[in-house]
Amino acid sequence: MSTATTTPTAPAVHTVVDSPCGPLTLVAREGELSGLYMTDHRHIPPSEAFGPRAALPAFDRVREQLAAYFDGDLTVFDLPLHMAGTPFQKRVWAALCDIPYGETATYGELAAALGSPTASRAVGLANGRNPVSIIVPCHRVVGANGSLTGYGGGLARKQLLLELERGTQQPTLM
Repeated sequence: MSTATTTPTAPAVHTVVDSPCGPLTLVAREGELSGLYMTDHRHIPPSEAFGPRAALPAFDRVREQLAAYFDGDLTVFDLPLHMAGTPFQKRVWAALCDIPYGETATYGELAAALGSPTASRAVGLANGRNPVSIIVPCHRVVGANGSLTGYGGGLARKQLLLELERGTQQPTLM
């Protein structure tokens, strides 16, 4: 994953792709992925922020990598990202990419890895604001006792993604 320094005012375009998690809205700014939102996603921007619907080569690459991920053939995404956020949020999002495929980490473990062991709540808030779900694997973060906790796309999708990565379920939401 590479991240660009972002300007939230850069014009956006979007497309919608089908997935085992349901429709995914992909948003790009300056030809780089800046958003991946699921149906009923918490913290989703208003639809007018997505810009017009468009076909971009960047979307083709995202679509190909998502298909390979859902087929179990891709464990690490390699896409240029254009993510707007605070410096702390960007540190959390980068740390999410260090959680290996098929594994989980707790909010506390992530906070400690960032050098702020008492910041698990702040890590959780930043995790919840991840604008590129699945690609930046916020679904891999669980509660201190290993329980599934909040997920922007809903707990059913979080469970589906974790089971997919563990090889225990075919990727189908319902």
